[in-house]
Amino acid sequence: MTEKTPGGELRADARRNREGLLAVARQVFSEQGTDASLRDVARRAGVGIGTLYRHFPTREALLEAILHSGFEGLRTSADELVEAEPPGVALTRWLEEFALRSGAYRGLPASVMSALHDEGSELHASCSAMYQAAARLLAGAQAAGAVRTDVEPEDLFAAAAAVGWAAEHTDPKRASRILALLNAGLLSDGRPTL
Repeated sequence: MTEKTPGGELRADARRNREGLLAVARQVFSEQGTDASLRDVARRAGVGIGTLYRHFPTREALLEAILHSGFEGLRTSADELVEAEPPGVALTRWLEEFALRSGAYRGLPASVMSALHDEGSELHASCSAMYQAAARLLAGAQAAGAVRTDVEPEDLFAAAAAVGWAAEHTDPKRASRILALLNAGLLSDGRPTL
């Protein structure tokens, strides 16, 4: 029996299963991190593991479904900040937002960095879009003279992901201090703030 209607949309029961799986996965990943048991997700959602895999054939597909709107929000935020703020401030604010969101689930920074270099990963497109957003912000800040010209987009993205890792493993105040140090290190003239 197919889970889709003749029009190609998910049947109501399949849609409920998918939504239930996503809600439970968010909770389980919040509790246990991105390496949580998918069997546990299915069990807690009240469906079989086969149902989970029909909707999300891999862990990365499940993560993509959970994280897509947040990743899209970060990409959109970058575009909005470019229009609303001076280039250095736009970059700083985006990095803060990215670092805070990166610590949402234990293991997320590693998943993002891994997917960025794996074009076969279901997370790759979203991670790549965020990376491109960060690269645009960095280029704008460099062109304005607010950020060192020797900083490469991958350096910036990896450093922000590392701050996210720190946020998940240490006190959030410590992560904020590390982010402040990162921002200070990006400056072209050594000032303590952008």
